[in-house]
Amino acid sequence: MAEPGGRRVVLTGFGVFSSIGVGPEEFSRGLREGRSGVKPITSFDTTGFDRANGCEIVGFEPRDWVHRLPVERMGRASQFSAAAARMAVRDAGLSPEDLAEQRGLVAIGTTDGESWDLDRLVQAQLDHGPEHMDPVIAGRIGAGRLSVSAAAELGLTNVEALTIGTACAAGNYAIGCGFDAVRSGEVDFALCGGADAMCRKTFTGFYRLGTIAADVCRPFDIDRDGILTGEGAGVLMLEPLESALARGARIYAEILGYGLNCDAYHQVAPNHDSVARCMSLALENAGVKPEEVDLISAHGTGTKANDVTESGAIRQVYGEHVPRTVSLKSMLGHTMGAASALAAIACSLAIRDRFIPPTINHRVTDPECGIDCVPNESVPADLRVVQNNGLAFGGNNAVIILGKYDGGVR
Repeated sequence: MAEPGGRRVVLTGFGVFSSIGVGPEEFSRGLREGRSGVKPITSFDTTGFDRANGCEIVGFEPRDWVHRLPVERMGRASQFSAAAARMAVRDAGLSPEDLAEQRGLVAIGTTDGESWDLDRLVQAQLDHGPEHMDPVIAGRIGAGRLSVSAAAELGLTNVEALTIGTACAAGNYAIGCGFDAVRSGEVDFALCGGADAMCRKTFTGFYRLGTIAADVCRPFDIDRDGILTGEGAGVLMLEPLESALARGARIYAEILGYGLNCDAYHQVAPNHDSVARCMSLALENAGVKPEEVDLISAHGTGTKANDVTESGAIRQVYGEHVPRTVSLKSMLGHTMGAASALAAIACSLAIRDRFIPPTINHRVTDPECGIDCVPNESVPADLRVVQNNGLAFGGNNAVIILGKYDGGVR
């Protein structure tokens, strides 16, 4: 639990690259409209797969955002990360020079690191032998480059750069790390989030598990048949409330608290009691009662096991008064390490813009899930407290609680 008397932590800038919108304003419009990012995969050859849809970002030009670093020496995920970090700083009304003398943290979560490049190296080895591996590509595959590239692109030297590899919950892990560092006074700001690029390795892994959807992702629907892999990045600017107020910054939302646990119950299957415990830890850390939560952004992968387990855990915590519970993966696909970071941004935008994004592609709710998933169309809502779930393989769970900042005292 956060130390009593710690600083309040607010979100003042977002960097967003997603298949339904780039930048916070376009992303918010995409969420409100219930856009779908689904299209046939082009990042790799899908010959031989009978399911080949995904949620890629079309038209990404890294040089529009990456100005200091040579983009040809960066993997696609690092390009996303650096671009999103620069966008978040700009969106916060700051410049890299404003941050240069401050103590900072850059924490980026990921599932795959630069696996898109690893795929290419392995293919070169198989086709022509190891001596034909491209040394430039080999030099950019380290996962640690996701956070280092973001810091280096902004010219930040007085920062700690962490890349967190807790799979699909990694974005929330990174945000929690930044929350602790800013709240305690260890740093003056934190740039936190997640990034991943579409890659053959992860698509194939989910395909072999039988969890790739045939056409679209239908979380909580009785006919759901799996995930669609996606890509993107979400980076959030965290700073102390007093700093944001002093410079007249726009405040999207406040981080109230978070919870983490790792049950190691199974490599891929979620554990009901552990997921419920993580949500309870987050609420306790935030000082929030279950009846105060207005919306849950679920992990909501669209697989049979995850959706039943997660919704059951939500009912265990919330009893008869379950908040509306949505899955953004119905629109974005599963963006892996970026998923919970993009969802945290979406929750904050929903608070600011007073709406609940929908769970699209929905027809009939599975009775075993038993939730209101806000099917197909967004609805107006005055949201004050929102919960953001991130659940990962290996039982790595992370839940963030966000609140509306209205100038009051907590």
